[in-house]
Amino acid sequence: MDTKGIAVSGRQLSTHAKPAFPLQHPKRVLHAQRGLDTRRQALASPPEAEPLVASTSGQENRRELGEGIRSDFPILHQMLHGDKQLIYLDNGATSQKPKLVLEALRAYNEGYNANVHRGVHYLAAKATSAYEEAREKIARLVNARSSREIVFTPNATAALNLVAHSWGRSNLGPGDEVIVSVAEHHSNIVPWQMTCQATGATLRVLPLTKDTQEIDMQALKDMLSEKTKIVALVYVSNMLGSILDTDYIAEETRKVGAKLLLDCSQAVPNMPVDVQSLGADWIAATGHKFCGPTGIGFLWGRSEVLEQMPPYLGGGEMIEHVYLDHSTYAPPPSRFEPGTPPIAEAIGMGAAADYISDLGLENIHSYEHELGGYLYEKLSAVPGVTIYGPPPEKRGSPLCSFNVEGVHATDLSTFLDFEGIAVRSGHHCTQPLHHHLGINASARASPYIYNTKGEVDTFVDELRSVLQFLK
Repeated sequence: MDTKGIAVSGRQLSTHAKPAFPLQHPKRVLHAQRGLDTRRQALASPPEAEPLVASTSGQENRRELGEGIRSDFPILHQMLHGDKQLIYLDNGATSQKPKLVLEALRAYNEGYNANVHRGVHYLAAKATSAYEEAREKIARLVNARSSREIVFTPNATAALNLVAHSWGRSNLGPGDEVIVSVAEHHSNIVPWQMTCQATGATLRVLPLTKDTQEIDMQALKDMLSEKTKIVALVYVSNMLGSILDTDYIAEETRKVGAKLLLDCSQAVPNMPVDVQSLGADWIAATGHKFCGPTGIGFLWGRSEVLEQMPPYLGGGEMIEHVYLDHSTYAPPPSRFEPGTPPIAEAIGMGAAADYISDLGLENIHSYEHELGGYLYEKLSAVPGVTIYGPPPEKRGSPLCSFNVEGVHATDLSTFLDFEGIAVRSGHHCTQPLHHHLGINASARASPYIYNTKGEVDTFVDELRSVLQFLK
């Protein structure tokens, strides 16, 4: 039986063209349907995208960070353990959500809950429009050339896995080398271990400098060779707070013809990230670290690189046509978004992008640099404290990971919680880094845009009290 001409399914809506909304008349529905295939073909070979126009909303009347925006975050006003005001210093793990984001989630679920890129009814059209508008907001946030360069993923981990398993398994083989650093989050180590095991490629690891505990750039220069196919590094460390010199890294990587992937999970929330000037081929980030919901992140990739990547997962909506003996695939980003996506979460992440954009990423970075320096100074004055990573002027994040001589990090965080103070303890998904530093765990205080110097003072005062009690 000849099965080549039997189509099983095909996507009915344009990959990422906005639907005609609102659809108020059957003729408009028919016209929209007739125009879909033409737009779809155009997306299969997309023309050079016009640059997105950055949002300028809020630039003239930006609000004061810290105390000035705390009213936007309902969770911050609760009391813990009866009479302890919550002081949330675990933003490196996840940030809190402003009312704007909570309202965006509620509006979708209560007002236009429907699947996207499928139906042409009113709710489906509105949901699809909001979903694709969120993609455009993320594109503007990182200054992408086009929203087609933004792939929605469940989180940054999934985005990094997408590159490792799609690009990596298609382009790596025996004799090839992948370079990561000892400072990577597990999500930028384990996928490359898996890919290297599957392809026969070799995984090489950059050490830290001994003085400032930054990724060793001289070691990178020495390690790069014609065997290097990709360099995958964390832009801002979630444990050390250190920031990469991406200009240098991109230049050295290009000299050997290798690709560059940056984990920007801790960068996007805290500073301006411009993908057109970074020199990277991909960046990965997650929404819940910049005031968005959990369950949603994104991969940005250069359009020409995404076009060359095969699908990672198969299913509905990532195809052009399905036959019984083969399938053809949609262009990016649809190719990498099989099945029903996290629609509410994507819309919420778009609202979060609006929120931090209106506050101003330069404004956020400046505020956090001052607050992080204050935290570093106050924490350094506590007897027995060791802070890991470079000094504040070399950090891209206000976080401080630390230990206290003779006290386990988990005990510290437990007793601080009794006082309403939330910090992280453990290895922060960086076990190799902790082993490299000769420790098993650390505590981490990570402030964000709504934290204040007063909260830092309270945290350090309570830390001193806890240490007096434990010793």
